[in-house]
Amino acid sequence: MFTNIMVPVDLAEKDSWTHAVQVACDLAERYGAKITLVSVSGGLQGKVSHSSEEYGRRLDAYAREIASTYHVDVASLSYAVPDPSVEVDRTLMQAIAELHADLVVMASHQPGWVEYFINSHGGRMASHAPISVFIVRDPTLNG
Repeated sequence: MFTNIMVPVDLAEKDSWTHAVQVACDLAERYGAKITLVSVSGGLQGKVSHSSEEYGRRLDAYAREIASTYHVDVASLSYAVPDPSVEVDRTLMQAIAELHADLVVMASHQPGWVEYFINSHGGRMASHAPISVFIVRDPTLNG
């Protein structure tokens, strides 16, 4: 059913998407799919690394760790952009096309009143992606 699962991640917010990675790994194992962790970084890198190259190496190391733990095929793709907060949605859409992904599995926070006015990244992906988007909320983080 699925052959190439894209999982957007931000290494600075690892706790917020760990559950989504577990779900993606379960799906990948079930369908024999490949997972690609995709991250959009740039600007000030202080939380995770001091350069886009180092960030990419850390993302690749995390992909290898997931592959070893869950016994699935996991790759990584890191995009360096001047301002990730502004360019993340456009860049993730670009990644879908470049990877020929057929499913996006991504974490999203519990919606609140702000989402009545401004979509979350997950909401925008679900509304505009040309493929299926599975939004995963971690029950331990949402009460």
